[in-house]
Amino acid sequence: MAVLKRGLFYFSFLRSSTRVLLSVKRLAVRKPGKWTNTLYTSIASLTVAGGLCAVPFKQVENLSHDSLIRRAVSLATDSSSTFLSQTTLAFIDAITEYSKAVHTLIALQRRYLSSLEKLTPAEEDTVWQVIIGQRAEVTERRDQCRRFESAWFSAVKLCETAAEAAYTSGAEHASITVRTNIQVAQSQVDEARKLSVDAEKMLIESEVMEIERMAQYAASVENNNEQEEMPEAYLRED
Repeated sequence: MAVLKRGLFYFSFLRSSTRVLLSVKRLAVRKPGKWTNTLYTSIASLTVAGGLCAVPFKQVENLSHDSLIRRAVSLATDSSSTFLSQTTLAFIDAITEYSKAVHTLIALQRRYLSSLEKLTPAEEDTVWQVIIGQRAEVTERRDQCRRFESAWFSAVKLCETAAEAAYTSGAEHASITVRTNIQVAQSQVDEARKLSVDAEKMLIESEVMEIERMAQYAASVENNNEQEEMPEAYLRED
């Protein structure tokens, strides 16, 4: 039944097309140049509407499969390159903000350790609240980096696929362009990552220093408390 309906549809379509062609042919006798171009444009538009291609075109001689594929793959490489550009910018900005947050935390920890014995309990508590808040910001910035990194990896893979498709379709220039964009993006990301790696190394060193300094401070406080609690008689010389 479906085959019969499809056959009737095509028969009706061909009959209507024949009427259109005959009408145009009569008009073409009067103005051949104008109506011949109109005929070609109408047939081309009808072909597009029928779902044979989705790329706009002007002339019939440009409708080869190879040219349409190259045109479509150029759109794919352009869009994937745009996606890569946006994710690269977001990823680098996220790395930069993360590195700044880490350096701020390091500065706060070092300032706290340098004035550890000079702070009152209230001041020490205030400083610790600031440090805790900065550590939370570092964690948030790190999570943001991971989120943008995931999007960036997806963009790189998409560009690689588009470049391969362009090459196999004969669009060598588009393939070379998108591969160059990948190399530039990777170079920029690598430079930004060096900053974050250096910041993380400094943070680890600062945390080790903090542990050692806090241990020394705790031992000093305990020793002072023991001396204060010891009776004066034991502190006198014989």
